[in-house]
Amino acid sequence: MKDVPRTRSLPALLLTALVLVLTTLYAPGASADTSVSTIAQALRKSPVYVDPAARDQLSAADADTLATRIKDADKPLFIAVLPAGYPTTDLFADLRSATGVTGLYGIRLGDRFDARADSSVMSATARQNLVGSVQGEDAKAQLTDFTDRALANMGGHAPSSWGGSADGGGASATALITTVAVLVAAGGGAYALVRRNRRRREEEQRAALDRLRVVVDEDITAFGEELDRLDFHPSEAGADDTMRADYERALDAYETAKQRMAAARKPEDVRSVTEAVEDGRFSLAQLAARREGRPLPERRPPCFFDPRHGPSVTDATWTPPGGAPREVPVCAADATRLADGRDPVIREVDTDYGRRPYWDAGPAYGPWAGGYFGGGLLPGLLVGTLLGSAMATPTYAADYGTGYGDFGAGGYEGGDVSGTDFDPGDFSGGFGDGGGFDGGGGGGDFGGGF
Repeated sequence: MKDVPRTRSLPALLLTALVLVLTTLYAPGASADTSVSTIAQALRKSPVYVDPAARDQLSAADADTLATRIKDADKPLFIAVLPAGYPTTDLFADLRSATGVTGLYGIRLGDRFDARADSSVMSATARQNLVGSVQGEDAKAQLTDFTDRALANMGGHAPSSWGGSADGGGASATALITTVAVLVAAGGGAYALVRRNRRRREEEQRAALDRLRVVVDEDITAFGEELDRLDFHPSEAGADDTMRADYERALDAYETAKQRMAAARKPEDVRSVTEAVEDGRFSLAQLAARREGRPLPERRPPCFFDPRHGPSVTDATWTPPGGAPREVPVCAADATRLADGRDPVIREVDTDYGRRPYWDAGPAYGPWAGGYFGGGLLPGLLVGTLLGSAMATPTYAADYGTGYGDFGAGGYEGGDVSGTDFDPGDFSGGFGDGGGFDGGGGGGDFGGGF
C-alpha cells in the first residue's frame, strides 16, 4: 500500500472526504439514482433506510433509534423512507426479492405509508389492521407506532447480517463490558434494585388480577345462570345424544372456567378462563337450537359490547367517541339498538376514575378480552381505544403476553436470508392496498388510502 503523500495533512484529507460524501448524498436528483437493489443492500445491513431525498421526513438520529429498537427486539422488520415521487410499481415484491429476507416491510413514501409481510411472519389480516392503525400520522410518530406495534406482534428473527446492534459488534462489546463493570461495581445495590423492581411488578400484576377477578367472576356467574335458565335434563323427552353432548360440554366449560380462575396467578392466565366460558356459551347456543328445531348457529365471536350477551349474530358499524368507524360483532339486541340510532348496552368495569367501558379501563383487560375475541380480530376492534393502544406496545407484550389474537403472528422461527419460502402473493397489490379493516384496500376507514 502506498504511503499517503506528506504534502496533504490528515485533517485536509478528512475534509475532502467529507465534502465528497455530502456532495454525493445531497446532489440534486439523488433519489432518482436510488435503485431497489441499493435499498435492499442497505436493509441487509440495517433495518431502517432513509433515502437522501427524504431526510426531511426522518432525521438520522430518529432512524438510528428505530434501528436500535428493531435490532434489540430481534425481529425481521424493515423500514424504508422514500421520496413522494418514487416509482411504486411492484415496489414491495421487488424489494422483498432483492433483499431476500423473510420479514415485514414498511415503506413511508412521501406522506403515504403501506406495508407487506411474508405470511409466516404476519398474516395478511393482521398486517392490514396494523397499517390501518397508523394512518394519518407524521413520519416520526407513524414509524415509531408502526415499529412498536409490529415488534410486539410479529414472528421471526432478525437476519444475522445486521450484526446485533445499530452501532456494530464493537459497540455491542463495549456496551456489554461497561454494563458488566457497572453491575460489578454496584454489587449488592444492583441486586436490591432488581428485587425491588420485581416486587413492584408482582404487586402490579396482583392488583391487575384482583380487578380482573371481579369481572371474570361476574362472567362465570352469568354463565351459570344461563345453564339454570335453560333447564335441560338429559333424560327429558326428546333429548338425544347430541343434546346431551352439548350440555355436557357446557357443564365442563363451567367447571373448567371456575378451576382456571381459582388457579390464576397473573393477568395473562385469565385468557384461558374466558376462552372456556365462550366455548360453554356456544355449546348452550347449539343445545337451544337443537331443542327448538332451529338451524345450528354459526360459530361467531361474542357480542363486542358485552360478551355476556352471548354469541354475536351479525356485524354492525360502530364509531367510538373520537374514533374511527369499524365493524364489530353484535348480538341481536345491540344490532337493533344501533340500527335505531340508540347506544348499545356496553360492559363497564370499575377503574380509578369510576365506571368505564372495558376497552377504556386499562391494559389488564387485554387477556380477558383476548379469550373472547381471538384469531386476529381483537386489534381491529380496539384500534383507537386505551386498551388497543396499550396492547400494541412492547411493554404490554412483556407484561401480559401477546398470544391471544393480537396481530396474528404465527410460530415462525425463521427470518434470515431465504428465497425458498418467498410467496410473491404476500407482496402483491399496488402501494396503498395494504391497510384497512375491510379486507380490501385503501386504508379502510382511516382515510389512509394511497
